[in-house]
Amino acid sequence: MMNHVQLIGRLTKDPELRYTSQGVGVASFTLAVQRNFSDGNGERQTDFIQCIVWRKLAETIANHLVKGSLIACEGRIQTRNYENQQGQRVYVTEVVVNEVQFLESKEQMQSRKATKQQSFLDNQNLEETIPSYMTDENYTMDDLPF
Repeated sequence: MMNHVQLIGRLTKDPELRYTSQGVGVASFTLAVQRNFSDGNGERQTDFIQCIVWRKLAETIANHLVKGSLIACEGRIQTRNYENQQGQRVYVTEVVVNEVQFLESKEQMQSRKATKQQSFLDNQNLEETIPSYMTDENYTMDDLPF
């Protein structure tokens, strides 16, 4: 029997790094992967594949990849299920990644990170220009009509 998958795609958002109670790193991300054929309109469809990575590789991915990064990854498909807060059974299919290759140059990745950081700084500056009447701290939640 064989359970092996290879994917090439772009991250849809920054990887999320967490740690188990034993201190083991686990990162999760979604990979946007284009299908290799076009639909009736001549457009290629995209699949969004949930991926998880464990241990040192999880930390490496979280430290070096950002939204839009182009990567190739290998791993296996895993299914699991759990009961959510509403008592419903939820089934999850994901790729457990054991190997990753960065498909962009170091300069391209640094440029992507710099763009993201500049966007963050621009948003910080925007907050500084908010009129004082919009940030009045004299209002409480009880003052709101809803």
